[in-house]
Amino acid sequence: MSTLFYKRTAISLLVFVLSLSWAFGQVPAEKKKKNYLQLSGVILDQDSLTPIPFVSIMVNDKGRAVSDYYGFFTVVVSAGDMVQFLSASHKTRFYKVDDTCSLKHYYAIQVLTKDTIQLPVVDVYPWPSKDEFKRAFLSLDLASTDYDRADKNLNQQALTYIERTMTVSGSEAYKNTMQNYYTKVYTAGQQPQIQLMNPIAWAQFIDSWRKKNKKEKPKTKVVNKLNED
Repeated sequence: MSTLFYKRTAISLLVFVLSLSWAFGQVPAEKKKKNYLQLSGVILDQDSLTPIPFVSIMVNDKGRAVSDYYGFFTVVVSAGDMVQFLSASHKTRFYKVDDTCSLKHYYAIQVLTKDTIQLPVVDVYPWPSKDEFKRAFLSLDLASTDYDRADKNLNQQALTYIERTMTVSGSEAYKNTMQNYYTKVYTAGQQPQIQLMNPIAWAQFIDSWRKKNKKEKPKTKVVNKLNED
C-alpha cells in the first residue's frame, strides 16, 4: 500500500516538473518574436512647420509618452505596433511600425494638420426671457438727449465733489514716488533742491500751515479772556 502511494506521488511530481519546464520554456520563445526598438522624432505643424508641444503618443491604445515643449518625443515600440499621435488642436494621426525593422533606433518627423471645429452660434442677452426684455424696453426713458446727458455729467457741483473726493491714481502716485527717489539720488551729498516749482510740495506746505493755525486758535482765545479779567 505504501509502495503504490510513493510511486503515484513520484509520477505526479514528475509530471508537474515537466509541465513547469515546458511553460517556462515557452516564455523566452514568445519574447524572441517581439523586436523592440526605440522610435524618436519631432512633431511639426503642417502649415507653419513649427514644433507642436505636449502631444500625447499612444502605442496600441495605451499611453506611453508626451512630446516636450519643442515637439520632441521618444518611445519604445515593437514591430507591428500602431502609434497614435493625439493633440487638442490638430487631427489625430496613426503610424504603424514596419514588421521588417532590423535596427534598434529609428527617427521620424510626424506632421499634424490643424483641426478647425465650428461651434454653433450662441446669442447672449442681458434679459432672461422675452417678457423681461419687453418690460425693460417699455420702461426706457428716451426723453433726454445727448446734450442733456452731457450737461448732467458736466455739472459744476458734481465736478467739484469729484475734485475734492477723488484720490491720487496709481500712476500719479508712482510718478511722484519715483520723482522723489530720483531727486534724492541726484542730490545725494549736496544741498536739497528748492521745491518752489513743485505743486505737491506747495500743497503739503499749505496743508501743514492750515493744521498749525487750527491748533493755535484756542490758545489765543484763552489769552484774550485772561486779559479781559
